[in-house]
Parts: sequence; structure tokens; C-alpha cells
Amino acid sequence: MAAIPEAAAAWAENGYAVVRQWIAAPAIDALAREVEPVFAQWMAENRAAYERERLVNMHSLTSRRYFSEGRARARLFDMLASDSMTALVDGMFGAGIYFHNTQLFFNPHENRRLPYWHRDMQYSPVDDAEQAREQHQMLSLHVRIPLLKEQGVELIPGTHRRWDTPLESDVRWERNGHRNSENLPGAVLVALEPGDVLVFDSQMIHRGNYALNRERKALDLCVGRPHPFTARWLDPEVLPSDDELERVSNKAWYQRARQVAGA
Repeated sequence: MAAIPEAAAAWAENGYAVVRQWIAAPAIDALAREVEPVFAQWMAENRAAYERERLVNMHSLTSRRYFSEGRARARLFDMLASDSMTALVDGMFGAGIYFHNTQLFFNPHENRRLPYWHRDMQYSPVDDAEQAREQHQMLSLHVRIPLLKEQGVELIPGTHRRWDTPLESDVRWERNGHRNSENLPGAVLVALEPGDVLVFDSQMIHRGNYALNRERKALDLCVGRPHPFTARWLDPEVLPSDDELERVSNKAWYQRARQVAGA
């Protein structure tokens, strides 16, 4: 388990860590089989928006609306909080982690969208200055599980511990003639294979990369510690019911989430 302290040290320094071949191939295959019908239903319902708006992700894969019976939904919850996943995340960050949501990332229609630098909460009503002040008090993580080989995300190391330079701010907010798609100094492009896990701070500066991937399908597990800025967006609809929770081996992330949501 030497990979866990190494990953914790890498995350503390850079805001992200890559753990190679942490998830066994059969588990990836099983997870992909659970994700595919959810994605297919979402795409059938959102095809027009996907093409018109060049959408690059969906969220809430555990929503009840995608499941006709609770046993299949419980199976997905169980896979997301597998022994290997909880060992990694809890080992890196300690007690108190809660499940917040899931996202699936894919390429935009015809790959025709420029990637954009951002911190996740810049799309929320919380003022940027408030986010900067609270950055050291927040733990909001994306745990990326690539279902296909990808070079799919770029990160600016260290921006989990500091706020923007003047250039980063201008690019992120498209001020002073800058665009959020232009290159930034110090960026790291992460290449992943199925079985690898990327853990990164959702509030560090990052962007997707579409041009290098003919096809893309990356499942992100959104977990962290409760904070007023993030916990208020927790949707009880994505959490397991009492009966479903009974079928989940590792319950702690979901139990904490239910407490936060008052479910």
C-alpha cells in the first residue's frame, strides 16, 4: 500500500495524484457496464442539447430516474465505494469523507469545442474572493476513473494552495483580451489508462482536453468534506435509500452524505 502515502504527498504538493493500475480490469469492465445504460438514457434525452451546446459531461449518474429497480442502483453505489476506492481516498485524506455526486466526461459533438480553464465553483453564486478566502478550508475532490484510455485533463499544479496569478485570472475570466482556452504556463497534461485513478482538487485550475482523444469516457467520483459552499448543492436524489444502503458494503461515505443532506 505504499502507493497511498505517495499519492497523499503528491496531492499535498501539487493538488493532484495519479495512482497507476489501482483498479483491476474486471472491476473497470463491470463499472463500465453499469455506466453505459445510464449514459445511453441521458444521451437519448439530451441529444439536441449535446449537439447544440457542445456538452462535455453529465452528472448524477446515481439518480433514481436512471434505474427501474433498487438492486441495480445499489450495485452501482457499491462499486463506487469499493474496497479499493475507499482505501485510497480515506488513506489519502483520513476520516470524514462524504459522497457528493458523480459526473461522466465525454467529448463534445464533433470534438468542436475549445477547452476552458476554470475552478469548479466559479460557476456558482459564491463570489470569487470568498472562494479564495475559503480555499484552505475546503476539500472538494474529483476522483477520475477512466473507462477508456485518455489524455483528458490539464492541471496547474499548486493552484489548490494558492489563488490565481494576474494572468491566470485574466484567462479564467476572459479579461483584458484573454480567452479561457489559451495555454497557461506550468500546465500538466495527464495521460490515463483504464485502471489508473486520478485524484485532483476541483478548485485547482484545470480544463478538459478534447482534441487528443477520438473517444472519451471518464467517470468522476465527487467526494470531499462538507463545507457550506459545497454541501448546499448536495442533492438527496443521488443518495441511496435505506434498502439500497443495506446492500452496500462500505456505507460510511453515503451515511455522511445522508446526514449532510438531512435525508
